[in-house]
Amino acid sequence: MVKSKIQDMERNILCFGDSNTWGYDPSGDERFDRASRWPGILSSLLGTGWHVIEEGLNGRTTVFNDPLERHRRGSDALEMLLESHAPLDLVIIMLGTNDAKARFSATPLDIANGWKILGKTVLDSSAGPSGDAPKLLLVSPPLILDVPTLPETFCGAPEKSLRFSKLCKDIALELNCYFLDSGEIAATSTYDGIHLARESHAKLARAIHEAIQEILSSPVHD
Repeated sequence: MVKSKIQDMERNILCFGDSNTWGYDPSGDERFDRASRWPGILSSLLGTGWHVIEEGLNGRTTVFNDPLERHRRGSDALEMLLESHAPLDLVIIMLGTNDAKARFSATPLDIANGWKILGKTVLDSSAGPSGDAPKLLLVSPPLILDVPTLPETFCGAPEKSLRFSKLCKDIALELNCYFLDSGEIAATSTYDGIHLARESHAKLARAIHEAIQEILSSPVHD
């Protein structure tokens, strides 16, 4: 039997995010092991023939330059990563949490516009198969919880997070890309109100896996 192209080709997925993609454990300062963080779980669910690239960085923003932490602006890194990991079948972006920090004084609309810039960077690129743009899945970040242990740097962030999440779907529609609301699937931990607990990583991975079945079910690029 002749194998189809989809069986023969390895498919590449770039997961671009912050500490919730890196796998920060909210119960301490450690990192969840690969088998427990959502990109690693996603890789296991997809199985052979798939390469899931983890590009999570603690403190990463969309477009805001952090005066206290260097090299955290996502817009500075994304274009380079698209080229270094090409060809990419799919790019998944889950960012926006760190943009809500008080020191950036960003409005929810500012954060959404930063999100849009990253999305356009992917869709305007030639990092996909045959020099086309990769497909894009924008994932709105989990909601920031107003808990007593919320770090002071996130003062006012829960309200911004809620308002931003309501803008996310509109941005995805404007860019004509795929969208997933992680707030409907996985909750941040009550340890700090910011980071996903272990069980939430599993829930998010399963939801993204389901979305990928639809997104990449079309024929492989020639």
